Amino acid sequence: MNSNDSALFTDLYSLTMAQGFWKTKMNRRAVFEMFFRKQPFGGGFSVFAGLATLADRLLNFKFSGDDIEYLRSLKIFEEGFLRYLSEFRFNGTLWSFDEGSVIFPNEPIIRVEGGLLECQLIEGMLLNTVNFQSLIATKTARVWLASGRGTVMEFGLRRAQGRDGAMSASRAAYIGGAQGTSNVRAGKEFGIPVLGTMAHSWIMAFPGEEEAFETYADIYPEKTIFLIDTYDTLKSGILNAVKVGKKMALKGRNFGVRLDSGDIHYLSMEVRKILDANGLQNATISVSNDLDEYIIQTLTDAKAPIDVWGVGTQMVTGGNEAAFPGVYKMAARENREGQMEAAIKFSDNPEKTTNPGIKQVYRIKDEQGMFVADVLALEDAENPDIIEKNKNYTFWHPSGDYRNFMHTVNGSTIPLLHRIIIDGNPVLNPADNTALYNMPLSGIRSNLSREIEFLDQSYKRLLNPHVYKVSVSERLRVLKMELIKNYLGNRMSH
Repeated sequence: MNSNDSALFTDLYSLTMAQGFWKTKMNRRAVFEMFFRKQPFGGGFSVFAGLATLADRLLNFKFSGDDIEYLRSLKIFEEGFLRYLSEFRFNGTLWSFDEGSVIFPNEPIIRVEGGLLECQLIEGMLLNTVNFQSLIATKTARVWLASGRGTVMEFGLRRAQGRDGAMSASRAAYIGGAQGTSNVRAGKEFGIPVLGTMAHSWIMAFPGEEEAFETYADIYPEKTIFLIDTYDTLKSGILNAVKVGKKMALKGRNFGVRLDSGDIHYLSMEVRKILDANGLQNATISVSNDLDEYIIQTLTDAKAPIDVWGVGTQMVTGGNEAAFPGVYKMAARENREGQMEAAIKFSDNPEKTTNPGIKQVYRIKDEQGMFVADVLALEDAENPDIIEKNKNYTFWHPSGDYRNFMHTVNGSTIPLLHRIIIDGNPVLNPADNTALYNMPLSGIRSNLSREIEFLDQSYKRLLNPHVYKVSVSERLRVLKMELIKNYLGNRMSH
């Protein structure tokens, strides 16, 4: 069994609570949601990634014999509960946004319906999977937009947080807009194009740069990129690259050069002049050296002649943002009478008081298809709170206060949560009978590219982006205020 599939990949409190639910026969139906409260990087949007990985892990989430023995050794679990865990499989229903969607704070991007035990047991794995990949996909999308939708290469394997971190980061970076990866295993496993140049050690292994470049060009005539900053970029590296490049040009072959240190703006300008002066206008310039979206935007604004951006550490680690702030909270539960009722987490901080009930998220678009707002609406099987075209609505701030806006829906309204797993079985695509979640990675990447086009530029600014409207319906606001009022009334009576 793959270690990623082990159900031990959870927090201890999930197991101790699960035993408590089992022992007290409280394994009633429940609904949990994953959402996040603030945009990472101070941005105006985030990217949802990790769904396919999550679905695979859910469908293989089980306790092995060794897992049960380990739990037994802790001496805190009863034999009956361990027998229950030995037969445990996820039999719930997973609702989710499409992978590669742009997402915003306070909206449920995942909904899990099932028994209380299974909803609780998967919490840690679910958050770990989606939080990390969403962080890296979001970071990469920012880098890609800063480059002017240019060619971005991800090569962060050596700086990623461990083996799984490197693989997940390569997958998420490709979704977010990277053209390819240096991670060969990720190329094989996910079908991501693999890209690479050469290291300084290649050049240092030869008596001189010209010989190093010449040899490399002979071995890889169709994929030749010379690293020109090993000794001196302008007085040595580019001059030797030009010598070899001219010979390649005579054979009808093109090449590129890479800068990995120094003043990237100045050096790229000077290198471009030298290449052009020698009739090598088709030669490309790649750059690296601890780049992030801010450096890249500065260089693109300055019109630096850069064709390819190599980004490693800042992309695959999240840079200055340590983690994606996703949380997982109960939204509804079955009561003692067998009926589902809304659940709310109350906090003295209004931003941390959750939005109760089973909900759908509707994305409202204008007549041109641009995103206007996302609205959380109650999804009652008998009386769903549907947002319809050509109707007037008052939408409320998700914190439940007085803030609201009125809107006439002139464009379309799209429900964003779809069933991916039903009762422990993957939903199949009728076209090819494959699991619906198992979309080719290139298709997920294209989905994000399309979505970004329908997001106004004001949300895509690196600095002080406009805040996208995420609101709640009138019915949901009323329900939330009633539950808060009831809670406060009960607290006062005690």
